[in-house]
Amino acid sequence: MRSLASIVLGFEALVLALVTPVMISVADVEPSTALPLCLGLAVLAVVAAGLLGNPVGYVLGSIIQVAAVGLGFVVPVMFALGLAFGTFWVMAIVLGKRVDEAKAAAQAQSAQGGPAQQEPS
Repeated sequence: MRSLASIVLGFEALVLALVTPVMISVADVEPSTALPLCLGLAVLAVVAAGLLGNPVGYVLGSIIQVAAVGLGFVVPVMFALGLAFGTFWVMAIVLGKRVDEAKAAAQAQSAQGGPAQQEPS
C-alpha cells in the first residue's frame, strides 16, 4: 500500500510545484502567496510520502488531496487535477490493502507448507 500511495504523492508534488507559475502568470496571484502555498503543498506531499509507514502520513496525504482540490478556486483546472489525484489516492489505498492482504495470505500459506504458487512464464 505504501508504494502505490507514495507514487501518487510523488507525482502530485510535481504537479503542485508546476501549478506555481500558472498561479502567478495566469491567475495573477502574487508570488508571495503562490510560492508558499503551492510549493508548501508540494513539500508536504513529499513529507507525507516519507511518513507513510505511520498513519500520520495517510492523514497528511488526505489533507493534501483536499487542498489540491481547493486550489481549483484559484486555478480552475486544479478542480479536475485535484479530483483525479484524489481518486488515485483512494485507489492506491484500496488496491494497496488488497495487495498487502494477498501477500500476507500467500506468506501464511507457504509458512503452513502449502503448495507454492508458480508465476506464469
